[in-house]
Amino acid sequence: MRSIWNGAISFGLVSIPIKLVNATENHSVSFRQIHLADGGRIRYRKVCEIDEQEVSAGEIGKAYEEADGSMIPITDEDLGSLPLPTAKTIEIVAFVPATSIDPLQMDAAYYLSANGVPAAKPYTLLREALKRSQKVALAKYALRGRERLGMLRVVDDVIAMHGLLWPDEIRSPEGVAPEAEVTVRDAELDLADALMDTLGEVDMDSLHDDYREAVEELIAAKADGRTPEPAAADDSGGKVIDLIAALESSVRAAKEARGEEPAAEEAADAPVAEVTSLSGRKKSGGTGAKKKATAATKKKAAAKKPASGRAPAKKTAARSTKKSAGRTGAGTAAKKTTAKADPKPAAKKASPRKRASA
Repeated sequence: MRSIWNGAISFGLVSIPIKLVNATENHSVSFRQIHLADGGRIRYRKVCEIDEQEVSAGEIGKAYEEADGSMIPITDEDLGSLPLPTAKTIEIVAFVPATSIDPLQMDAAYYLSANGVPAAKPYTLLREALKRSQKVALAKYALRGRERLGMLRVVDDVIAMHGLLWPDEIRSPEGVAPEAEVTVRDAELDLADALMDTLGEVDMDSLHDDYREAVEELIAAKADGRTPEPAAADDSGGKVIDLIAALESSVRAAKEARGEEPAAEEAADAPVAEVTSLSGRKKSGGTGAKKKATAATKKKAAAKKPASGRAPAKKTAARSTKKSAGRTGAGTAAKKTTAKADPKPAAKKASPRKRASA
């Protein structure tokens, strides 16, 4: 790996010569701008606004623009004359717990390599001191024309440095959090915890950039003269969902992805169609109460029916006739029984009931 900066770590009175190496690399697919009409490459040229002439890199300097648009030229000699003790030194200023560093401050990452054999001993000393203290070192250093803040920590057997943003470069999160008052129920938190436990941990080496792979496949297909198949559209967004049902479905899906069988009650509660709203769940919960009320109403109505007039008596006589016909088993006997049945006795029997009810 090629070093991008040479200097030293200042550790009290100890100086450790080091080389700065990039710890990360960008694998994104880069594109060029072209002219759609003929495919020609589009390039940017640096042109002076006054004489409209293209200028080379050697003819370009620095300047600070005032509010009125006027330019104040600043040369490299001007900047070099400034008192900057960290121009070639990573100056450690404190040792603090790693938890005291806000991850929002994290910037670029570098490896620090011992520069030469004499640097091996003090380099190893600092590395082992960081390991035993379980702390990180805060340091100042200068890179690309400005002073920066850094954090030194141990990665395997190497000292790594993370560039940090200055505290005043971190924006306040004011106005970002939801303004509406929201109440989270314990049942929702329990399901969220269950989902977190089901998802569990992941091997970081197994994660990869799916989009970059899709772009590379697209480029390969275009280069071979093939027409790539369009990806299926994701229609999962923009829906108002029941949070409880969504969490339950997520837990089941996570268990199935890990090869686990969902519990019987989870399978029974699985939503068949789209997720319903919270109001729908409340309505379905009241169905049992409605059924009970309907049953009670029917019982009351059945209790009142015997007190009615002759219609129930006729129905009773008809039912008794049908029963007698079924017992004899012969069609003729049923006909005789039906023929002999006189409606007048039924009426006579019903009349005492009227008097009793009166």
